[in-house]
Amino acid sequence: MYDAIVVGGGVAGLSAGLMLGRARRRVLLLDAGEPRNASAAAAHGVFTRDGTPPLELLRLAREQLRPYATVELRSEAAVAALAVDGGFEVELADGERARGRKLLLATGVRDELPAIPGFAELWGGSVFTCPYCHGWEMRDEPLAVYANGAVAMHAAPLLRNWSRDVVLLTDGPAELTAEERAKLAALEIPVREERVARLVGAAAGAPGGGERRLECVVFVGGEELRRRGILMRPGQRPRTELAVGLGCGLKEDGPMAGLIVVDATQQTTVPGVFAAGDLVGMPQVNIAAASGSTAGAMLNAALIAEEVAAA
Repeated sequence: MYDAIVVGGGVAGLSAGLMLGRARRRVLLLDAGEPRNASAAAAHGVFTRDGTPPLELLRLAREQLRPYATVELRSEAAVAALAVDGGFEVELADGERARGRKLLLATGVRDELPAIPGFAELWGGSVFTCPYCHGWEMRDEPLAVYANGAVAMHAAPLLRNWSRDVVLLTDGPAELTAEERAKLAALEIPVREERVARLVGAAAGAPGGGERRLECVVFVGGEELRRRGILMRPGQRPRTELAVGLGCGLKEDGPMAGLIVVDATQQTTVPGVFAAGDLVGMPQVNIAAASGSTAGAMLNAALIAEEVAAA
């Protein structure tokens, strides 16, 4: 029986593992090896590590777990989890089962990109989701926002902070009110409602990372719009169904719909199950690390409370 099982070996899971290891807890940390930002050439805005490749950040984190002998790191995915007497049981992909008093979910999310040629190929480079992570490298370039409705009204003025040459691509009806259109016009952000046919990229180092750089957007009908980067907010869903199987509450509305509901201690609606990282909030490395550290400390506090009560 482990003190805790951490499912997910990304930034949040490793941060939680570090906190729990330092608390001398016996931990099983499962890593399926599918980091969300693997396609990005560099992670930006990371305290003391700005511009470090994402996989290098994870390598450093694993290396720094080595002194904590109570933390067992396995390159294995979890396929199922259920509550059992005294805690939780997790089934691994190889059929083995492990038990822990507490469970921490940090599996991250899967981005759902448009089924338009070019988006997947340029994802993590010229097509990005966080201007704080990629905006500086694309400053003063001709950029675009791929969105409509409320998301567009948030993202387009935001991206204008990095470039005054911003076009809103709605790929169909913009779903904007007359007042919202007037605001965008005042900011000199054109709205293009034509359907997008594809993105064209060239084999070169993209300004935000990646192996290809966006050259232009091609609309249905053949017209081309020269752009160097596109900000978009893809749909997201948890990488696994573990939270659903355990009965954890999910957010129902807004841009984070489908993610896991947690309280200030990172505990889900299921007692004993914690969650951290992209599963619960804004997808940024620093924020994921902070939520993982918080989850680790609060999970340890919950274990201590149980031990005090038992004593």
